[in-house]
Amino acid sequence: MKTTPISESDLSGSVLSVPPLAWNEDFSPNHEANTALIKHIEAGGVTTLLYGGNANMHNIGVTGLANLLQHLIVAAGFESWVLPSVGPDYGGMMDQLPVIKELEFPTAMVLPIQFPATPAGIATGVGRFSEKLGKPVIVYIKTENYLSVDQLSSLFEDGVIRAIKYAVPREEPKEDSYLSDLVNAIGPKNIVSGFGERPAIDHLKTFDLAGFTSGCVCIAPKLSMDLLHAIQAENWDEAARVHGLIMPMEYQRERISPIRVLHDAVTLSGIAEMGPMYPMLSGIDEAEYDKIRTTARALLELEMESRAVRS
Repeated sequence: MKTTPISESDLSGSVLSVPPLAWNEDFSPNHEANTALIKHIEAGGVTTLLYGGNANMHNIGVTGLANLLQHLIVAAGFESWVLPSVGPDYGGMMDQLPVIKELEFPTAMVLPIQFPATPAGIATGVGRFSEKLGKPVIVYIKTENYLSVDQLSSLFEDGVIRAIKYAVPREEPKEDSYLSDLVNAIGPKNIVSGFGERPAIDHLKTFDLAGFTSGCVCIAPKLSMDLLHAIQAENWDEAARVHGLIMPMEYQRERISPIRVLHDAVTLSGIAEMGPMYPMLSGIDEAEYDKIRTTARALLELEMESRAVRS
């Protein structure tokens, strides 16, 4: 695992994968399956592993956290970033802080909290966590009123924030005054699109963001990297083509639940046995297995065909 500070070029050099975590039936980490998924992602050229919402980090406490994260560090390649998430509550992230600090992660992402919280209180909590960690953090924005542009700009100037994962839903991603103001305040290369492949072309083309996060990258990492490279090269026809290959899996995630479908899709694709979902989430209904299995395996087949062409 790389431990040097993350730069703008690091944010744009790889799709930020957001993998699920594999568990045994007793909810102990399945190290073998987690390693298999990491190796599959890295084999497609992806070098950033961000464990956040898809990993259900919201529900993982301090007990066993060091063991889990140490395993992920060992499983990842020397040139890969492993970035954990903390929170979303203040007490939780401050309890997790010693583990994050001791394991020398280059940063951590602060998960968004919905209630009880106020923007000023969130700014204080994020600031205190960053200060105690001794490093700037990634902030995950999912709602427009979470933190104001002025608050985010101030936190960035004070060295509290390293980057923003931006995932405020819009019917038309190209039309987003909040994102536009944020880009003007802190610069586009400090922001990554946080909604997977669906808005990636619009977000990067319109706002010049550094890159994008992805869940489908867990099945098709090379295709996701191909999309990033096509966007960066302004090859819009190729970007649209690759985007179309990935979207059927994204449609299935959006139809049911992005987190739950991804977890089970990795298993159903045959990449790794992810086991049960960590509480307080549960897996998808078995009646959906055939449809998710077919979609996931079709995407994996496209991924492997793409790798074969490259080699």
